[in-house]
Amino acid sequence: MPELPEVEIVRQSLNKKITQKTIKKVIVRNRNLRIKIPLNFKKILENQKILNVERFSKYLILFLSGKNKLLIHLGMSGTIHLLENNKRNFFSNMSFYNSPILPYKHNHIEIFFDKFRLVYNDPRRFGFFEIIKDQKSLEKRFEKLGPEPFNSSFDINYIYENLKDKKKNIKNFLLDQNFISGIGNIYASEILYMSKINPAKEGRSINKTECKRIFKNSKLVLLNAIKRGGSSIRDFKDVLGNKGSFQNNFKVYQREGQKCKRIDCKGLIQKKNISNRSTFFCSFCQK
Repeated sequence: MPELPEVEIVRQSLNKKITQKTIKKVIVRNRNLRIKIPLNFKKILENQKILNVERFSKYLILFLSGKNKLLIHLGMSGTIHLLENNKRNFFSNMSFYNSPILPYKHNHIEIFFDKFRLVYNDPRRFGFFEIIKDQKSLEKRFEKLGPEPFNSSFDINYIYENLKDKKKNIKNFLLDQNFISGIGNIYASEILYMSKINPAKEGRSINKTECKRIFKNSKLVLLNAIKRGGSSIRDFKDVLGNKGSFQNNFKVYQREGQKCKRIDCKGLIQKKNISNRSTFFCSFCQK
């Protein structure tokens, strides 16, 4: 599943390509996504201008010329492709496929602009498109989610107060979108490595010094991933066909059995399943 950095790269790509463009036509080929596409979806979108493309956590938000907003979540396998009309497209935005021809049967939604179209492809159909009526409804939609690492309300005291007296391990805290929004399995492992914290450590055992490390490294890891275009685990590409490169900088993720990258550490990277998620860490320097 794309995490915050990958979704941010998609947002940047879309913002450059579709902002101030008017939707000419919409085709819904399959309404049965995680949230069923409403019958009036086509009517709501057609002839609307895209004013801006924003993001919260792992959600894309398209602001339309009316009051409506279009919320997009990519789920486990959803991808957005920008295809130019009357041109053979050798790559497209965030493609998980090496072939220039998309698996047509998984193209569930197509949004047409003047010279190109946006195609939503999703083999597993865990993603969704949702119409949000106004700003108040948008805020209510996200009210139960925790702050992003870049939000001012995410600070050392926020982390400490939420962790203290809790038996839940710190890895699961970082994956809990009600605690912090946008972090997934890859970046949770990287953040905890940078913070020298064992992923199985209980929240109640995390002290304020460790909270400070989590606070600092949550921002650093995600910003570095965004700067490098995200992580290309499954052929992730941006709108120009460029792969993300953060996977070349992984400290622990998918490095089981390899030496720890800390110069003064003699440990090996281990893999452990925590809540059925692969977790990578160095047992020597992550205490």
